[in-house]
Amino acid sequence: MAVEGGMKCIKYLLFFFNFIFWICGIVLIAVGVMVQLSLHSTFLIRDASASAGPIFIIGVGVVIFFIAFFGCCGAWKENHCMVTTFSVLLSLIIIAEIAAAILGYVFRNKLSVIAQDSLTEMIHKYKNSTQEFKDTVDKLQQGWKCCGVNNASDWKAYKDDGKTVPDSCCFNVTKDCGSGAMTDGTKVYQKGCHDALVTFLKNNIQWVIIAALVIAILQIMGIVFACLLMRGIRSGYEVM
Repeated sequence: MAVEGGMKCIKYLLFFFNFIFWICGIVLIAVGVMVQLSLHSTFLIRDASASAGPIFIIGVGVVIFFIAFFGCCGAWKENHCMVTTFSVLLSLIIIAEIAAAILGYVFRNKLSVIAQDSLTEMIHKYKNSTQEFKDTVDKLQQGWKCCGVNNASDWKAYKDDGKTVPDSCCFNVTKDCGSGAMTDGTKVYQKGCHDALVTFLKNNIQWVIIAALVIAILQIMGIVFACLLMRGIRSGYEVM
């Protein structure tokens, strides 16, 4: 009787954890989409390798979403085959997440290169780009209180005089405030946007890693409960 009660408890715990996984899957999909949009719309990063992270997050979210649904059905119906499949798939997801974390750590320094190339491309396109593009760049510089890639002198090709920067580089933005003020530290930000962008990306990656660790712990617990339930089902215990 005690074993029956224990198996019944494990059954409902597994069902509960799968519900949490299902929610995590939705959250991961949402986070992946938001990061992808931020990289390409807000920060204008065009490097294809920068999309690897968000796309992986979206992919894992979709897989977890369906695996969780599969696990819920297996736990509720006490189907040994479905619960076993759920455990195997969840184990593969954990292995994939560990591999992704290792690759992310190995290539973490590439963030600086991606930021450098993206911001340089942003400056080169600014002069002849659409107003929407200019507004995005201006908001980035105003929001982070920076100018250019490494410093204000990166805007030398912006105007023929080689001394003018966009008005968004100014402390107090007014029309033509950046005209001839490239080296004027009392009017224009001299700090570039590169370091600010790299810091922003690294901080967000840290939060993603923390979230991944929490989800991984939940997944491991889910596998443990699934294995216990499989053992109970195989032994022929009634867990209704």
